[in-house]
Amino acid sequence: MKNEITFKLWGRYALFTDPVTKTGGEKCSYHIPTYEAIKGVLKSIYWKPTIIWYVDKVRVMKPLRTQTKGTKPRVWSGGNSLAIYTFLHDVEYQVQAHFEWNDHQPDLAKDRIDGKHYNIAKRMLEKGGRQDIFLGTRDCQGYVEPCEFGRGQGHYDNIDELSFGLMFHGFDYPDETGVNELISRFWHAVMRNGVLNFPRPEECEIRRFVRKMVPKKFGLNENVLPVEQEEAML
Repeated sequence: MKNEITFKLWGRYALFTDPVTKTGGEKCSYHIPTYEAIKGVLKSIYWKPTIIWYVDKVRVMKPLRTQTKGTKPRVWSGGNSLAIYTFLHDVEYQVQAHFEWNDHQPDLAKDRIDGKHYNIAKRMLEKGGRQDIFLGTRDCQGYVEPCEFGRGQGHYDNIDELSFGLMFHGFDYPDETGVNELISRFWHAVMRNGVLNFPRPEECEIRRFVRKMVPKKFGLNENVLPVEQEEAML
């Protein structure tokens, strides 16, 4: 099954944080992107509940730079407050990812047509994504285009290892796990020769229960368009 894409991802600013702890106040970005943030980019390129995206690896192309700016985020009670955010500045990555069938959506089994989803994903990538691309937050616009992973010179290619400690990895959502719980995952992030090799979600040993959650139900010709019709519309 053809299911792998590689692309260049870049932007002027990025803000990669742990969503559990970023509900308000000052924010400071991780130095590297999180698995969940890259998965969000993949979903903006192309997504259907028939598939699950997996981030295989990310290559950091430019030096890690931060920039602190004053912002006026909205608050729950209304209006805006003053806050200091520390962003990553001038970022560029190469991403390798693939998708697999979502076995927890049996009603979409007939939508698992080999090649169709891959062709749409490639076409959407060439167009810069189906939806707007964001680098961790809506404040940070991102851009994508196809590329060959490993091509070109990266800033950290000759550095054997950089460790970033315990980092947020991503969420386990009920529609992808079959369990009616939202779970956050963590991993010990290490970059080797400029490349982050992300573990699969089930390989993350450090987890934290967030809350109970019921998955959304999907059905063909109900709230999901069959992939053949979707492809014909492009």
